[in-house]
Amino acid sequence: MPMKENILSNRLKKIAQYLPQGAYFADIGSDHAYLPVYICKQDHSARAVAGELNNGPYLSACQHVEAYGLADRIDVIKGDGLTVIADVPVKQIVIAGMGGVLIQSILEQGKGLLDGVERLILQPNVDSHYIRKWLLSSSFHLTAEQILEEDGHIYEILVADANVMPVNNMDDQSVKSLMFGPILLQEKNDAFRKKWEREHKNKLKIISQIKQAKEPNQAKIKQFELEVEWIEEVLTDD
Repeated sequence: MPMKENILSNRLKKIAQYLPQGAYFADIGSDHAYLPVYICKQDHSARAVAGELNNGPYLSACQHVEAYGLADRIDVIKGDGLTVIADVPVKQIVIAGMGGVLIQSILEQGKGLLDGVERLILQPNVDSHYIRKWLLSSSFHLTAEQILEEDGHIYEILVADANVMPVNNMDDQSVKSLMFGPILLQEKNDAFRKKWEREHKNKLKIISQIKQAKEPNQAKIKQFELEVEWIEEVLTDD
């Protein structure tokens, strides 16, 4: 049964805004291929690859694409990470809804397949700093960031373009910019503040727990205390 128009989450709609007209993109870990179907329904010049490793979601994606009559423009490919684009000249890649460490790993393992790719649109659920760090040693530069809240969860979207000057330098590639996001640091919207208020509480709790150990890890305590200090500076510095 075809999906309703509004089934796409606000998070995925925000991601969709970073795909150009006439996009030819790959959605890695596409699940039911919701994003490729949404884009290709709206833009009749768009094409997509829905990449999925697991059999259940792969079959669901195939059925979903068939239900909308989009099999001529959306290829559902079963495979791991970026291997699904090995023979497909996509121009954009979306990797959304995973941890930052996993997204970084997918990019690193598949970096030989990124020639010709013009844009990465990455939406980590946690640990976005791993992706920012990976981008520093890649041919992609961070050109946009967005943070939003949906259903009680806070999501970050990172956009990186190939061989262009970044919108905002990574503040001398400092750990602080990697942690907060150089563009998000400038905007400090409500979702940003909410995220880092939560993180502040969590890090104080972790410090307290480490100190209760028989042999507290002083290096870890020092690192968390530094991060707490940074968060306090960011939240109070307007």
